[in-house]
Amino acid sequence: SVEVDGHTDNRGSDSHNLALSQKRAEAVAAYLKDHGVTNKLSAKGFGKTAPVADNKTEAGRLENRRVTLKISAN
Repeated sequence: SVEVDGHTDNRGSDSHNLALSQKRAEAVAAYLKDHGVTNKLSAKGFGKTAPVADNKTEAGRLENRRVTLKISAN
């Protein structure tokens, strides 16, 4: 199974970022399914709760706007 996780930077409200990150994850999951990935896919939005870079810079905010995949061997 594959969990598709969406993330955002810290600009915007919590509710907006949570919805945006969920839509981002769902879009990637749909793309993968449309392109032949047959694994069980789930999409989860995390909003701005898990930054990987400093949100004080544009470069950091860019890194935080991302989608990650968690693959498990179930």
